[in-house]
Amino acid sequence: MTDSSSQTADSTTADAANTDAIENIAEEIDHDETISLLQDLVRIESPYFEEEEITEFVYDWLDERGLDPEYHPVSESELTGFEGNNVLARLSGTDPEAPTLLLNAHMDTVQLVEAWEEDPLSGRIENGRLYGQGACDMKGGLAAVMVAFEALAETDLAGDVVFSAVVDEEGPYGLGANQLIRDGVTDDCDGVIVTEPGPILAQEDIENPALLLGARGRFLYDIGVTGKAAHGSQPHKGTNAVVDAGRLADALADIEVGTHERLGDGSVCPIEIDGGGETLSVPESCRLLVDRHVVIGEEKDQVRADAERAVDDLALDSEVQVGFRDAPGPDVRYGPYVTDPDDPLVAALSAGVEHVSGDEPDTGHFASVGDFNYFGHRAGLPTVIVGPDGENIHGAGEFVYTDEVVEVARIVAAGCASLLGNG
Repeated sequence: MTDSSSQTADSTTADAANTDAIENIAEEIDHDETISLLQDLVRIESPYFEEEEITEFVYDWLDERGLDPEYHPVSESELTGFEGNNVLARLSGTDPEAPTLLLNAHMDTVQLVEAWEEDPLSGRIENGRLYGQGACDMKGGLAAVMVAFEALAETDLAGDVVFSAVVDEEGPYGLGANQLIRDGVTDDCDGVIVTEPGPILAQEDIENPALLLGARGRFLYDIGVTGKAAHGSQPHKGTNAVVDAGRLADALADIEVGTHERLGDGSVCPIEIDGGGETLSVPESCRLLVDRHVVIGEEKDQVRADAERAVDDLALDSEVQVGFRDAPGPDVRYGPYVTDPDDPLVAALSAGVEHVSGDEPDTGHFASVGDFNYFGHRAGLPTVIVGPDGENIHGAGEFVYTDEVVEVARIVAAGCASLLGNG
């Protein structure tokens, strides 16, 4: 028989050791070194499909610290012809029964925006803000996860930590994260932390430090509208596909959408009408793209039926074919998901927040989509977004709050130490 006082003593010792690990690892992360890394990342131009330079930088940074990175090939030949690489690394814990966590960030940005009034790759710092294209989305989160991973390498852990810096999050298909799932990288993982910017893209009005515990999903309608050509001086003799596409876009924007107690309401936004252009001709054909964000319970067949019902209600003279944007595979889509607030990953990150900031975290849910949808929906893993905030995401004047980058790095490291225990 085991002595109960001995068990209590062992538990107390283990708790104390874990608390020490959390405290020590947060203190390991240096503010100035983290921001210097962030500046280096921002100064590398890396729009999606053009990530070679930043991929090499991340690999070399890890390699110089003895963290054994590897290139993980990403390939998609049918739709994009893309060939690139993610960067992976792994820390092995001492207990094969302990959890494995995936730390994820993307390396790419949107294309450089022309409206910048300064160098969009400057990494300039002013009043606690670091400026540059992608500074907030998400090189701040990438820097945070890199230094957190380095700090974890100096900590005795029971469980494993997998680092993934991926390509093409900003592109049309999330090819880097898709490849992780395709190649089984996520198969032995028990949870995922993604350091995307948080409160600025949340459904709720929240502030950092915050944990986002789910996200809406997305479909992209790709609708063909076919009318009848005629001379532009006699439009009554034709059927104008552009006009009918415009009427349909207006109708789709007003369709009834789903709602969810945690993810809020779905949404519909027409984003492109492309057709016509012939001189003095009634446009015969037109293509309409419509973005639809969905919540749990809104599946593909229902989403298609909603659009077809809108078409029927309009009784257009044009013929309309409702479809969806092509994807690399039938499972490659951004499905909605929620993470249980009682999941051990959430508790561990909450403990990290409380240690680093002295506060309890706000909680919310992401308004849009990203790699986290692949992990939370397709891979079915508890997935939490915790990232630094800023402003002007995807636009001129984008910046990230430097103190939040460092805080997120410390929260991620402390949260991992809390969950994975002392080795």
